[in-house]
Amino acid sequence: MIGRWRAYGLLLILLVPGLLAPGLAMAGDPTPYDLAGPTLRVNITRGAASLPIAQVPNLEAGDQLQIKADLPPSQSVHYLLVAAFLRGATNPPPEKWFFSAQTWTAKGRDGLRLAVPVGAQQALVFLAPQSGGDLKAVMDAVRGRPGAFVRASQDLNQASLDRSRLDAFLAAIHRNNQLDQDHLQDVSPLLARSLAIKLNADCLKKTPELQAACLTDGQTALILNDGQSASIVQALTTGESADLINQLSITRQADSGVYSPYVGAVMDIARIVDSFHTTQYQYAPAITTTDGDQLSLVLNTPPSFRAPMSVLMAALPAVGPPQAPTLHPVDPKQAYCVAKPDLVLPVDGAPLAFSTAYAHDMVLHLEGPGGKTLDLPVKADAEHGGLVIGAAKTDAFPLGEVDDATLRGDWGFEPFEGPHFHVQTTGPGQWALSAEDQQSLVVGRDDLVHLTSPRAVCVESVMLREAAADPQAVTWTLAKPDELAVTLPLKDAQPGAATLLVKQYRMAAAEETPLQTFTQAGRLDSFAYHLGDDTAVLKGARLDEVAGITFRGVAFKPGRLVTANGGDELALLPADAQAITRLKVGDGGTVKVAFRNGHTASLRGAVDPTRPSVTLISKSVDPPAAGAAKLVQLTDSAELEDGATLTFSFRAENPPAFSHDIKVEVGGEDGAVLATLTLAHGLVLADQKVAVATLNTAEALSASTFGPLRFRIVDASAGSGDWQPLATVVRLPQLRELKCTPGPARGRRCQLTGSNLFLINALSTDRAFDHPVEIPEGFTGNAITLPRPPAGRLFMKLHDSPAVVNEVALPGEK
Repeated sequence: MIGRWRAYGLLLILLVPGLLAPGLAMAGDPTPYDLAGPTLRVNITRGAASLPIAQVPNLEAGDQLQIKADLPPSQSVHYLLVAAFLRGATNPPPEKWFFSAQTWTAKGRDGLRLAVPVGAQQALVFLAPQSGGDLKAVMDAVRGRPGAFVRASQDLNQASLDRSRLDAFLAAIHRNNQLDQDHLQDVSPLLARSLAIKLNADCLKKTPELQAACLTDGQTALILNDGQSASIVQALTTGESADLINQLSITRQADSGVYSPYVGAVMDIARIVDSFHTTQYQYAPAITTTDGDQLSLVLNTPPSFRAPMSVLMAALPAVGPPQAPTLHPVDPKQAYCVAKPDLVLPVDGAPLAFSTAYAHDMVLHLEGPGGKTLDLPVKADAEHGGLVIGAAKTDAFPLGEVDDATLRGDWGFEPFEGPHFHVQTTGPGQWALSAEDQQSLVVGRDDLVHLTSPRAVCVESVMLREAAADPQAVTWTLAKPDELAVTLPLKDAQPGAATLLVKQYRMAAAEETPLQTFTQAGRLDSFAYHLGDDTAVLKGARLDEVAGITFRGVAFKPGRLVTANGGDELALLPADAQAITRLKVGDGGTVKVAFRNGHTASLRGAVDPTRPSVTLISKSVDPPAAGAAKLVQLTDSAELEDGATLTFSFRAENPPAFSHDIKVEVGGEDGAVLATLTLAHGLVLADQKVAVATLNTAEALSASTFGPLRFRIVDASAGSGDWQPLATVVRLPQLRELKCTPGPARGRRCQLTGSNLFLINALSTDRAFDHPVEIPEGFTGNAITLPRPPAGRLFMKLHDSPAVVNEVALPGEK
């Protein structure tokens, strides 16, 4: 047990100096929670429903609590069980909010039965060694310093919630390492995404036997600030009692990062508790783990049974409204087949749904024609990266081709409704192969074809049967929710009739789709080479069989082959880079093509003029309409705000004047053309040598377009020019408010709220980013905690251009 708890090194420094012998503890020494303490049994009743503590994320006024100490029969120290409710840092609770039970008596062994009083905000449980006047001593301490206990309650809840995620991650890593080391490659990223754990991708490059140790190393940097656990604690308190939550992730002991959310909090508990120990008692806070109705206390120091004796203190869930999980589909557009065994719906955004039992009795609710419904049992499974659908009969459920399904369940006592998913069931496939793909089925090579059907996501297997031969499995992928990309192994096939056999989940027989394969000789359509280019291009069919080409004494070898629209396009690389420089514009002649089987063929070719080229003269930006996004001041002239209008001018170099059929193509780094500007739309000739182009990014680009933009000139007679850099598209977050806690300027914490905060890479109060606040990848929260910006200055690096430091015109500070 002790060896297991020592794995949790990130629960640091809850030192109560009086508990340690002089000289054994040095200031700042980390003391992990590795001591198993007592266990409580806690059940909560709300109305007619009762739940164990593991399923209850929050308490409400009027809840009936049953708390019992689960002590062994051999327990020698008599513990007084005390439950206390708090109502704020400056409002001591009344004495009637304290309840006690003598656990060593017959009556006390039954524990406490009590109701959450109206106005309570937090609940604490104490185990105090019997010493005479022990209840009064606890009551006086809490009533005398209520703010300290409020802050300790918050931090213990935060630490316990975050530790539940780390527990789940480490347990899964060790379990999978023992079962199948190779499986860690697949399961580790899913665990990290589900539990909001920082994953060291370099660990997956190591040999399998070293991966587990690497993945669990440096645990002080594993926990990501997910926002949900913080909101559960923070949303249930107000005013000064919420200050401590804002101190997460800023201590030097936490590597000054966002990945150790409760190091600063745990250090603060040490200072708080040490400040009010008495000659009779000192207080030893414990974090908790839950399993059913068991609330197990975990300590970081041995309790003392000599004066001052140790009072064990643990936090119950805070009192207030529930914070339901905000689960999101990883791919909202993806469709799923509910007939597939062990179906997983990938989700993220609510790590506590995976690390705790708060979310329970979950189902995927389906609604079909005629008002029929079906609920499929669902379980959150971090190792699979989402919601695992339990087995259920769906064959007779009359869903349409694609329907919405909704996640439903309970979060504690309250029902919640989660995200929607596109689902399908099995049924007649109505498989179709395009006429173009039918004509491209040429034997002698493998062919990629596309098979469409509204039931594509329910496909279990695809096989090819040729004539009277036995069927053979083929490689296939789901290209779209209604389309399969199937690779047909026709390299050694004979021309003639064939059949595709497509089987769906839970269907007894496969559906047949007839095919016709053909024999096609290699076809040569054209040869093109532009003076100055590094490659030539050959177009035709069956060009995968080309071994080499010779044109005017220059030898070319095959490069990249692209098959599209029933034809091939083969890039040709010169065997001698110097030989190609002897070619001149207008040089023509015979292109000799040699095939791998020894066959040769020829066609005519010529050297075309150099591709068109231009020089960028200037550019200007007309920003979008003013709004919250304007709070971010872009400092690099290369940055282009999403939604802005970019105007740029360029001068003709080759040819020296523009023709009236020129176009400008704007594309991304991957070579895809995103927008085309013509003289009829977006392009104006200032004269024969200078043109001005206008790109309205709001109209021409999608919301997912970001990063470097390039442009090139396209001339009908000279072809396409080379890509040239144009700008870097950046998307801006919507900032609303900067709210800071009251108090002296030094040490004040602030919250910056807004939407689309995942577009921020990092924030800093200094331009050099010496102490950045990094934003986790895919962050879905609406608030970021940061130090108070001195002199009202804040700096930001954007997700789309992380190398550039931009300034933020701060929203009104409150």
